[in-house]
Amino acid sequence: MINKPLQNPEKTTSKTNSGHQKITGELNTAELLVQCLENEGVEYVFGLPGEENLHVLQALRTSSIQFITTRHEQGAAFMADVYGRLTGKAGVCLSTLGPGATNLMTGVADANLDGAPLVAITGQVGTDRMHIESHQYLDLVAMFSPVTKWNTQIVRPSNTAEIIRKAFKVAQREKPGAVHIDLPENIAAMPVGAAFTLQRDSQEAIYASFRSFNRAAEAICKAKHPLILVGNGAIRANASEALTEFATQLNIPVVNTFMGKGVIPYTHPLSLWTIGLQQRDHVSCAFDQTDLVIAVGYDLIEYSPKKWNPDSKIPIIHIGATPAEVDSSYIPTVEVIGDLTDSLYEITKRADRTGKPQTLAAKVRADLIADYEEYAQDTGFPVKPQKIIYDLRQVMGPEDIVISDVGAHKMWMARHYHCDRPNTCLISNGFAAMGIAIPGALAAKLVHPDRKVVAVTGDGGFMMNCQELETALRVGTPFVVLVFNDQGYGLIEWKQMNQFGESAFIHFTNPDFVKFAESMGLKGYRVESAADLVPTLQKALADDVPAVIDCPVDYRENLRFSQKAGDMTCPI
Repeated sequence: MINKPLQNPEKTTSKTNSGHQKITGELNTAELLVQCLENEGVEYVFGLPGEENLHVLQALRTSSIQFITTRHEQGAAFMADVYGRLTGKAGVCLSTLGPGATNLMTGVADANLDGAPLVAITGQVGTDRMHIESHQYLDLVAMFSPVTKWNTQIVRPSNTAEIIRKAFKVAQREKPGAVHIDLPENIAAMPVGAAFTLQRDSQEAIYASFRSFNRAAEAICKAKHPLILVGNGAIRANASEALTEFATQLNIPVVNTFMGKGVIPYTHPLSLWTIGLQQRDHVSCAFDQTDLVIAVGYDLIEYSPKKWNPDSKIPIIHIGATPAEVDSSYIPTVEVIGDLTDSLYEITKRADRTGKPQTLAAKVRADLIADYEEYAQDTGFPVKPQKIIYDLRQVMGPEDIVISDVGAHKMWMARHYHCDRPNTCLISNGFAAMGIAIPGALAAKLVHPDRKVVAVTGDGGFMMNCQELETALRVGTPFVVLVFNDQGYGLIEWKQMNQFGESAFIHFTNPDFVKFAESMGLKGYRVESAADLVPTLQKALADDVPAVIDCPVDYRENLRFSQKAGDMTCPI
């Protein structure tokens, strides 16, 4: 339990026998809610002020929590989303009712599908106005129900502590996700009476059965060409070290999803990098030959099993904190449910694969590396996406963080940006919402102020939440925004061209991104040749204010890759 001194000298605290923190002094519901947030260890609340959340804002003024005023509620939710993903602690966002709450929903849905713990709090009309047609009133509990793990409305001040404790417990419990709390303005102003916060209960690890360890080890020993598929659940479980040792000791190659990057270092000889593109790639060859997939921390939403097991012929071992989702292409022969690190170490002890080489894996890895290095010296302009990402990787350290927005560049980032460490390349691939990169980069810089942070975005995604660059400047979180500029929705054009041979409705014009940045007090740069990119990135990363780099991109590479993928054959 965290005990923080109250900023208001009229209110004091004492512990009860149960470990709860009793608060002495007159509190209203909003003040108690903020005390409960402090008790949960909340550092930041991201959001916008509104008439119906005035009492919460007033309570935050004397709190140890920093309120970060954003320029749009969607940005606030994305900040809370990425904060939760990087820390494992629920990020908190706040909005008013009506349009404020609807603006919040995209980021809330993204956190929920991507498995990031988040608590959203909305203001609401008073309970005395809900039975009639009221200004800006929407049933927010009903509205948030499809995009949250749990949500409720506070209707009794005395229930506040229980609601806040449950919200954080549900949001942070595996699989993490979003919860929502609706606070009517008249309830927020009501006195609480006897007020207390609840002790945070520890969630002990749950361990899998010895029987499941033995069955998994037996299946692994029998397999001739096993393959590990690792997802974001392994990152959430801090199982990177255990996974790397598991793969190394048993000599099994590893493929990660978009959201599983860095679980095993990309330089490891058994790392086959990333799967998740809609088209075949070198790594597809490993799935063609495998006779056992060991899925570790893998969530079906990250990459549908119908893409890699369409005929349901590949046997599967599911190693996770929760049971496998039901899917006709994902029916595990063995499920190992419990703490991932413990499960991996226990299976490693029981399985023996000494002397079983992985010749195909070595060939696949060699092909991946050759493809990656092909663009190292490319001088074409506009710059090829492979070259942009190759150069970005060269200037970023192993602990530095990139946040990818959604668009054609995301597919290239997934394929070409490789990681040494978990949570150093964040890609939204559950909800896959455009506009996440810039607010996400702000949150990443708050969590890791000592690391370089780059938001990688297309020009479409940039224009969706570029206003949060003012927030970043005001808050003091310098990061770099690298814009892939093609003056269009490149990913949709890619799909249109593949399907119809022509494109429509995808082109637009952009402002001058350099002048745009400078008008906000930021630094702006424009890449005018392939040779410009590395020195420009280095200079921008050294700035003490946010910087925007406008980089023209040659998306003719999209269709070239599609053609190459269609012609790809696998070694026998």
